[in-house]
Amino acid sequence: MITSCLILSVEPVDLDEFLMSQLRSGDAELMQELGEFPDDDLELELVERECRTLRPSVPEEGVELDPHVRDCVQSYTQPWLEKSPSLPALCDDTTRTTLTCSDFNLRALQPDRRVESLLRFSSPEELDRFNQEARNSNRYGELFGLYPPIDEVQLSIRPIPDCPKEHFGQRILVRCQTIKFEIDIEPFFATMALYDLKEKKKISENFHLDMNSDQMKGFLRAHTPNTDASTLARSAVFSISYPSPDIYLVVKIEKVLQQGEIGDCAEPYMILKESDTTKNRDKLEKLKNQAEGFCQRLGRYRMPFAFATVNIMSAINSTLERETSDTDSINGRSSMEKKGLPRRNSDRFNVMEDNYILSGFKPALTTCTLIKQEGERLSDEDLFKFLADIKRSSGQRRVKIIPGFLRLEVSPVPETVPGCLSPELIPVKPVSEKNPRAVKEVLEFPSSEVYVPHNIYRNLLYVYPLRLNLTNRLTSARNITVKIQFMSGEDPSSVMPVIFGKSSGPEFLQEVYTPVTYHNRSPDFYDEIKIQLPARLTEKHHLLFTFYHISCQQKQNQTGSWLPLLNNDRLQTGQQCLPIILDKLPVNYSLHSPEVPPVKWLENHKGLFSLELQAVSSVQAQDKHLERFFTLCHALEGKTIFPIRVGDEKISENMFEHELKLSIISLSSSGLEPLVLFLHQVLDKLFRLIMQPMVIAGQTANLAQIAFESVVSVVNSLHNSQELAKDHQGRNCLLATYLYFVFRLPDTQHEIHTTGGLMAHPESRYSTLTRATATTVGFMLLQSRIRSSSNPDIPAPQSPEDAEVNNILGKVQIHRCNIKLVLDKIHELEFELLFHEELALQMVVSTGVCRENVYKYAWFFFEVLVKSMSQHVSQLDKKAVSRRNRFSDRFKDDITTIMCVFICLQELEQAEKVNISLAFFLYDLMSLMDRGFVFQLVKNYSKSVNMSTLISMRLEFLRVLCSHEHYLNLSLFFSSPASAPTSSLCSFQDHKIAAMFDLSQDFKQRHYLTGLLLTELSTALDMESEGLVIFNVLLCAHDLDQRCSRPEVKAKIAALYLPLVGIIIDSINYLDFTGTSGGPEEDPDSITPINQSVALAIAGNPFNTLARNALASMTGKTSNMLTAETSRNLLMCFLWIIKNADQNLIQRWTVDIPSSQLSRLLELLTICISCFEYRVKTHQSLQHHSVTFKKCLKSQQAKARLEEALLGGIGARGQMMKRVGGELHLMFYFLENLRWRKDLTQWRQTNDRSKAELDQEAIISGNLATETNIIVLDLLEMIVQAVPLADCKDNVVGGVLKVLLHSLTCNQSTTFLSHCFSTLRALIVKFGDLLFEEEAEQCADLCQKVLHYCSSCVDSNRSQACATLYLIMRYSYSSASNFSRVKMQVTMSLASLVGKSSDIHEEYLRRSFRTILAYAEEDTEMQSTQLPSQVDELLRNLNSILSDTVKMKEFQKDPEMLMDLMYRIAKGYQTSPDLRLTWLQNMAEKHNGRKCFTESAMCLVHAAALVAEYLSMLEDHKYLRELCLGCSSNPHTRFGESAVSDDILSPDEDGVCSGRYFTENGLVGLLEQAAELFSNGGLYEAVNEVYKVIVPILEAHRDFRKLASTHDKLQRAFENIIQKGHKRMFGTYFRVGFYGCKFGDLDEQEFIYKEPGITHLPEISHRLENFYSQCFGDGVLEMIKDSTPVDRKKLNPNKVYIQITYVEPYFDDYEMKDRLTNFEKNFNLRRFMYTTPFTKSGRPRGELNEQYKRKTILTTMHAFPYIKTRINVIQKEEFDLTPIEVAIEDMQKKTRELAEATHREKPDAVMLQMVLQGSVTATVNQGPLEVAQVFLNEIPADPKLFRHHNKLRLCFKEFILRCGEAVEKNKQLITPDQKEYQQEMKKNYNKLRENLRPMLERKIPELYKLVRCFRNTFHMLTKATCKN
Repeated sequence: MITSCLILSVEPVDLDEFLMSQLRSGDAELMQELGEFPDDDLELELVERECRTLRPSVPEEGVELDPHVRDCVQSYTQPWLEKSPSLPALCDDTTRTTLTCSDFNLRALQPDRRVESLLRFSSPEELDRFNQEARNSNRYGELFGLYPPIDEVQLSIRPIPDCPKEHFGQRILVRCQTIKFEIDIEPFFATMALYDLKEKKKISENFHLDMNSDQMKGFLRAHTPNTDASTLARSAVFSISYPSPDIYLVVKIEKVLQQGEIGDCAEPYMILKESDTTKNRDKLEKLKNQAEGFCQRLGRYRMPFAFATVNIMSAINSTLERETSDTDSINGRSSMEKKGLPRRNSDRFNVMEDNYILSGFKPALTTCTLIKQEGERLSDEDLFKFLADIKRSSGQRRVKIIPGFLRLEVSPVPETVPGCLSPELIPVKPVSEKNPRAVKEVLEFPSSEVYVPHNIYRNLLYVYPLRLNLTNRLTSARNITVKIQFMSGEDPSSVMPVIFGKSSGPEFLQEVYTPVTYHNRSPDFYDEIKIQLPARLTEKHHLLFTFYHISCQQKQNQTGSWLPLLNNDRLQTGQQCLPIILDKLPVNYSLHSPEVPPVKWLENHKGLFSLELQAVSSVQAQDKHLERFFTLCHALEGKTIFPIRVGDEKISENMFEHELKLSIISLSSSGLEPLVLFLHQVLDKLFRLIMQPMVIAGQTANLAQIAFESVVSVVNSLHNSQELAKDHQGRNCLLATYLYFVFRLPDTQHEIHTTGGLMAHPESRYSTLTRATATTVGFMLLQSRIRSSSNPDIPAPQSPEDAEVNNILGKVQIHRCNIKLVLDKIHELEFELLFHEELALQMVVSTGVCRENVYKYAWFFFEVLVKSMSQHVSQLDKKAVSRRNRFSDRFKDDITTIMCVFICLQELEQAEKVNISLAFFLYDLMSLMDRGFVFQLVKNYSKSVNMSTLISMRLEFLRVLCSHEHYLNLSLFFSSPASAPTSSLCSFQDHKIAAMFDLSQDFKQRHYLTGLLLTELSTALDMESEGLVIFNVLLCAHDLDQRCSRPEVKAKIAALYLPLVGIIIDSINYLDFTGTSGGPEEDPDSITPINQSVALAIAGNPFNTLARNALASMTGKTSNMLTAETSRNLLMCFLWIIKNADQNLIQRWTVDIPSSQLSRLLELLTICISCFEYRVKTHQSLQHHSVTFKKCLKSQQAKARLEEALLGGIGARGQMMKRVGGELHLMFYFLENLRWRKDLTQWRQTNDRSKAELDQEAIISGNLATETNIIVLDLLEMIVQAVPLADCKDNVVGGVLKVLLHSLTCNQSTTFLSHCFSTLRALIVKFGDLLFEEEAEQCADLCQKVLHYCSSCVDSNRSQACATLYLIMRYSYSSASNFSRVKMQVTMSLASLVGKSSDIHEEYLRRSFRTILAYAEEDTEMQSTQLPSQVDELLRNLNSILSDTVKMKEFQKDPEMLMDLMYRIAKGYQTSPDLRLTWLQNMAEKHNGRKCFTESAMCLVHAAALVAEYLSMLEDHKYLRELCLGCSSNPHTRFGESAVSDDILSPDEDGVCSGRYFTENGLVGLLEQAAELFSNGGLYEAVNEVYKVIVPILEAHRDFRKLASTHDKLQRAFENIIQKGHKRMFGTYFRVGFYGCKFGDLDEQEFIYKEPGITHLPEISHRLENFYSQCFGDGVLEMIKDSTPVDRKKLNPNKVYIQITYVEPYFDDYEMKDRLTNFEKNFNLRRFMYTTPFTKSGRPRGELNEQYKRKTILTTMHAFPYIKTRINVIQKEEFDLTPIEVAIEDMQKKTRELAEATHREKPDAVMLQMVLQGSVTATVNQGPLEVAQVFLNEIPADPKLFRHHNKLRLCFKEFILRCGEAVEKNKQLITPDQKEYQQEMKKNYNKLRENLRPMLERKIPELYKLVRCFRNTFHMLTKATCKN
């Protein structure tokens, strides 16, 4: 409602009057160029229709044509009447350039090229001017040329219909290659045709060919005196409108008639073979002589012989490659629709459309079997039965096969077919210069209706003899043929050569003979006779049939019949059954039907001969309603004598008007297909009847209303038909085509301009039907002129034309010779000028259903009006007749009335369609009528459409109007405020600038259409307003319009849209830019203090620190958001206005607006940057087309080139990449002016696009991102330069810096980055103190982003970043005196950069360090200060940090090495707690990603210890001191080095320990995360240790809620220990040794690797082998399979070696007392052991008495678990075991296993039996028994072995004891069925014990002697002591 009130209050300006005033007072040059419409705006031109044949198909010359035929031929040959284009097309041009690559050496590298202008400017103003000139160079002029066109842009343009063309279905080319029989003795003739089995219909005419050799053709030379080239064709083009799997190509083969049945004639072909020539030579020669004789005597007669069938779809399915063309994909049409076939809704058509597209297949060869023809099965019914049997049985039924084959080639039809002939035998363009063998187009008989109007003259008749029944005639007539002739009279000389010939003969024949079936009195015929009908048929034209008995013995008998072609002036078609005459044909027989003459008939005048006639004609309507209508209309054209005959009726003069009206009304009853076929002629006739007053029998006939209603009825029928296609605006395509190409004013006498000069329209006029004198006729016509032709009772006002007619009649004598002049003048003044008035009046006075349909299909009548008005205006003298006087007031009143009727429409669906139609009507009227009158119509309509539900209608209405070609002129864009028509306006200088951005009443009045649009947009922005799309489309059109290419013109256009800027700023809360992000949004809570996303290789800036959520929170989103796409379109409009508007105007506006609005403007610029960021999705599209992201990253050089290509030159230029050969070679060249071409390119979302298209999309997207960002940069510069320093400079500079930093966050091009860094340096120079003092946080972000660009692959990016970073250092040192802060921020930036980014290019970063150092060395002004040395120190520190990152990058896939490097870096940051904490967290993150939860938890525990130590330095709390000491002393959390350092920055230093974790809450958070990770890793005991640290802090804070939660977690941890205590799987450990100089620092290093539980040796071996093989290449790495010590001398220096050994934790005996649980045995591990078996002889294995074992004990630097999964080995101990010691160890192990199995709390019988069986079973008891026999059977001779011997004996004693316990335990566990097993086990045990008893009871005396001596000595010493 608000919009309606605003519109009501604005009166549109009188545009024409305003233009005239401007031409007198304004900028005359500009007005002349753009203020008026171009001269050719209303040009109509006659365009010659395209003729596909060498000459048009027209009737024969010299024949007087019937009026209907004449009109049809004129309709098919007259040129199209079209509106000529008025705007030239846009074009692109391209140039190329090449790239260079660079070297990557670190120290040998020269520094990058320095920015020369870094320090040379003397003033900020000079610097600003230099930057502006740089930004303005090589800019892209057309912003919307880079923006993908939106889909809705097509809705404002009426689609141009396809030009009418002859209908073709899908076409295939069939070429006959061979027809081969076993013997070659006579000629054969073939006929091809298509049959549709499902429809039971023949769907093509016959194609005749023969493959006979010249010798065989010679047999028939007597019967073929001449042979035309067109009859030698062997290839044919078939058209299929409705493809299906049931379409068969049937080839019928005939031979010359000879004596005998078909079987008799085929017998030689079935028994004789060409290969048996010597055997059957005489027979073949005899047969050939007989055949030659028959050919010479009976060569004109043929007989059926064989046939073959081919299923079309089966023939091509093997090679069918469905490829829909780009045009079809874009337009959404099938190939059928493209060829003109309307869309059908039937299921049959949908299936065909989806599955049977006959295009894109490869040529297919098919070989057919030849089947003998049965003489009784010649009809089409028999053929369809045969085809059905083939399909049903998937093979041929039981038929007789004639040896031989037919080979056909089926292929798609190429664009040009040399030597092609149309069905009328007219050569098809292009005509080949050579004379190739002809190819014939075969006429299609579609299986279903085809709704395409006739477009060419075609008049063919097909005669099909069906059956002849002579069974009841007692004659010898058995070999029957029918001679068929087309006669123009009864004389034998009247035969016409209009019958198309067959193969190898004349093109046209006078007679043809049907094939003969031997000895058949009732033969079936299958022949087809094709006849070219004369253009003028008379009653004398008839078909003459003569029946012959062909005697093979030199005699013939004949009878006859005939068929007149016309019956009551209608062409006879369909089935006929004719009697046969026995007498001579009577006189004048052709004037009668065969039933009439009293002659002797065969079988008493019974119908004996059946035939069918089928006409394919574009002049014969073959519909009684159409024929009646055409006949009566043409009766108006001549001196017709009444009564006239129409069909069976005779119409008198008095009844003529009545019958004519009835025929007009009955048009709606005609069939749809014939109505469509003759649509153009029907509409032409009806429009002529509407326009012309008819005088019939002395009275003026009132036909206009009936004719108009008939037009409405026809339009309604076509729209309601489901069979006919409509365009996307709901317009019937047939009607749209008629209006665009065909319609013209009836009887146009005037000349129409063409491109080549003037062309007169063919002259034709109406005559009257009366016997009155010419004088009476003249006065009646004059009187009818004064009345309306619709209603003669309504008098018309006198007009100047009427006076001129009266003058003519007064001056000229009225007689027969001069009345023609009077009538011609009346026609000139009346019919052409008043057709649009008559049509408009009919629309106004229509009632009822007619009115409803008129408004329902208003588009049709509006376009008829517009085209007739255009023709009318084209005849006027535009200089003499003003716009206001072009059309009468009566016509304007009718148009106004039509508008009022439309407004009253209530049905919404109908109103929406009418709304569009009306909009286009007014759109056209703006080019034809007074624009002020049209604006009033617009106002009235907009005022009335005020319902809230109709807002979209109003917007759609405005969209159409504003898409006018001269919309800018209509909106008076060139008028300034000073030139307004009202006197209340101020001059531009006095007018407040800010007011120009407001939507004022004066603005809406002067710029009426624009004001309407802006009003809609401002009031409906909270909904998904279509007005946004309209503005986008409008600005796009302005931007690409060549008339608006000059900057001053674009500035005026941009000024027209300035109020849109204010609307967009006010609507910032509705903009949605988060949807444009390439990935999901991040959780704000998860954002770390320094946050970057994964690097993007295609951008110069591969990181993204500013999360989308931060921007979303800035905008304060509401629930009524616009979609991301709509927001993007709106922002595009904003940027276009800012780019093209007067820069001084924009700058003054930024000064005038309040600070709050300025902040919103800066916020809007930030959103713009996010919306138009270069997206990674384009690269993903490229990845889909085989240029993968990973492949590019394999080569640093390729990656650098890719980045350079996509972003290095984007701006005014872009590059394109090509793939050369099979490898990834990237070549690039610049593409100037590459943009979205709306006339050539469609924006498609599908993936069916070529690589070239994807490359172009990537380039254009990059260009768009560059240009939009530079526009933002321009505006930021204007803001900074315009706002005074005293006025809110803090807010302004800070806001501008935020926008700039955000732009660096996004993916940017090199061009933009260069300008952005220049702007940043200008800000540093002008506002450095503010930046470094009050914008500390943003300064840190600035350092981080600049440092990141220092690692860019692109040279120019690095150069700019280095210059900016040095300027920051220089200014912070010299002006801000805060260099220490910058040093810390740069260091932290590098640390964060290295920690999070995976694609850091260290070589480029080092080069950047060298460049910055060069800046410091070359800065002469600062050489006397400490800056160069401090910069050098800072860069060396940064380089040392970077050095460790080099290996990190190399070992990204080696997690252990990566953790080592990260650990080293973290250790190096002892003086920077923030960075140290960051790296520990990074390590925890990496471990967590690998599911190493224990190591991740240890990293966080170390981080917590660090935080606790610094907290204790800040606050002297007891629990903090205890916490610090506890963390440091706890072996589980000890870091190993002190966290305190002498040179550490003070904790209270600004910026140090300022992270969120350096608080007690942060500390608790770290520990809680660690506890959770310990729990995930199964170390529940460690959870308790961590919470022991947390609880004191919570108690000190009295946080009982958290304490309760903590104890709950502890309870769950203890429960897990109870439940999972013995089931937990801890880590598995391996010793890994590296050998080889190629390993570098790893050479000869040994580590203990911790792997997940149950990791087998092959697993880790395979992992390390794969990784290092990729690093060093194949054949370089070797894995050492054993654990023996490695001898470096034996290793190949060109190879590397890895030795992996399984190790177990090793504990001393005293340690085992404290490590009781499974957790304690797997935690805090530092010592590991592995064994190596060996023998003295060098072999690893030997006999028991030779087997030694070496134990190796390894000690690591730190205890497991640690913050790494591998730890260096720092100590190695080795000791060897003798064979008996090895035996002791083995027996002790077996004994332990027995004890464990026996004494388990829950005994496991299976486990017990396995262990017991390995100890006592007879089959294996050789193991323990053999050990005893080897080592205990004899007392060793060496006294040193006595103790080992005794120890082994004691081990065996314990072993036997444990075996006995195990046997008894097993007795308790066995089941009853295992008693035998138990007895056997007991038996074996007793046997083993008995065998061991002697050895176990034998003692070593010497050993016990020593013991006794020791005891005696001990007692003596004891006594002596007691005495003392």
